Amino acid sequence: MGSDHYFSASPSSSENLRRIRVSLAGRDVEVTTAGGVFSPDHIDGGTAVLLANTPPPPAGGHLLDLGCGWGPIALSLALDAPRATVWAVDVNERALDLVRRNAEELGLDNVNAVQPEDVPEDVAFRTIRSNPPIRVGKDVLHGMLETWIPRLAERSDAWLVVQRNLGSDSLQRWLAASLDRGYSVSRAATGRGFRVLKVRRHGTPATGTIPLP
Repeated sequence: MGSDHYFSASPSSSENLRRIRVSLAGRDVEVTTAGGVFSPDHIDGGTAVLLANTPPPPAGGHLLDLGCGWGPIALSLALDAPRATVWAVDVNERALDLVRRNAEELGLDNVNAVQPEDVPEDVAFRTIRSNPPIRVGKDVLHGMLETWIPRLAERSDAWLVVQRNLGSDSLQRWLAASLDRGYSVSRAATGRGFRVLKVRRHGTPATGTIPLP
């Protein structure tokens, strides 16, 4: 792709649409991907580890896939929680177009695929799931997390998957040091060279998980 990256807003590389079969939320489905987006030929290993090591999403409310790519996390959330509103957020317009296309083909009308600035400021999330774009650089990555993690609703969790050799442990330490006492950070799972980090926003006073309706 030359200087073109999956986190480019408007990829200049050939679109090269393709159809692939994947398993999402326990269902075998066919989706459309393209060049110029993250992992167009399969579900990325880190995303697979995240999907395998996170609990079912809340049945309602707002759910966030941060850095959605062509949509494996967002589509899985929407399939598992059809009454929830899923926000698939990315800066890559080609990726967002693919999420919209795939959601329509799967009959999912609860997915909003949008640029970050298009998420209403008053929306709080019952969960955040993300395979964040580590290669954007530490400053950009930290800025993303400082923006979105505080938008967790009380008594809600963010789940992040990061490759161990790309700084998962240092990111865990940074999160623990940067977030205030209303949050806790833990390592939830390890697999295939990836760590799944769990960030919990506690209530006031701190309590357990909100029961699902």
